[in-house]
Amino acid sequence: MSILRRFHSTHSICFITCVTYQRRPILAEHVDLLWTAVHNVRKQTHFEVNAYAILPDHFHLVLDPLQGDFTKIMQRAKMSFGMLFRKKMGLSSGRVWQHRYWDHMIRDQEDMNNHIDYIHYNAVKHGLVDSPSEWEHSSFGKFQDIGVYSQDWGVLKRPCFDGEFGE
Repeated sequence: MSILRRFHSTHSICFITCVTYQRRPILAEHVDLLWTAVHNVRKQTHFEVNAYAILPDHFHLVLDPLQGDFTKIMQRAKMSFGMLFRKKMGLSSGRVWQHRYWDHMIRDQEDMNNHIDYIHYNAVKHGLVDSPSEWEHSSFGKFQDIGVYSQDWGVLKRPCFDGEFGE
């Protein structure tokens, strides 16, 4: 396997896609463990999750590492969730995540908006719901509450996304 070199700098907001091992659909069912893992990592490193969608076999988020290193944040979050999941399932070993994850440094406000829209539309894209507002494991409702999205966003007109998003 080649060595993956990631570009990062302090306070670089990034979009991340992380996929479970063999795309096992465990995340939506165990979303509480994922949030516990995130809170565990926050005790060590301060960061903000600006937007997110947790689907059965992967999650997307826009992460602001503040003064931290997003690679360490992701490593710790994946390890913490893995330990919590294996403990809950009574497993002593076994892979939970694919080895790598997709990351993209947010370049400007348009890029940020495009990635946040992609995150919020993702459950519809995967056929899990008909409307982004129906998927409970995303930040869509918070964005809707502050007026970023209308009630029918992503329903009447499908958004079009160009580029790669790590799926």
